[in-house]
Amino acid sequence: MKASDVRTKTVDELGDELTALKKEQFNLRFQRATQQLEDSARVRQVRRDIARIKTILREKRAASE
Repeated sequence: MKASDVRTKTVDELGDELTALKKEQFNLRFQRATQQLEDSARVRQVRRDIARIKTILREKRAASE
């Protein structure tokens, strides 16, 4: 996910995407704990996508105030 793609989305869409990524992160943590995780790089990718969305959400909310 690129920052330019994230910036085109609305605040509601970003909130939905953030929720989905948090659920995925939770599932990946369980897979790692039970040693069923196949793509370990996905954990890092999801974590960075969450941070990217949170940053852009904060920027959009600050701009609207």
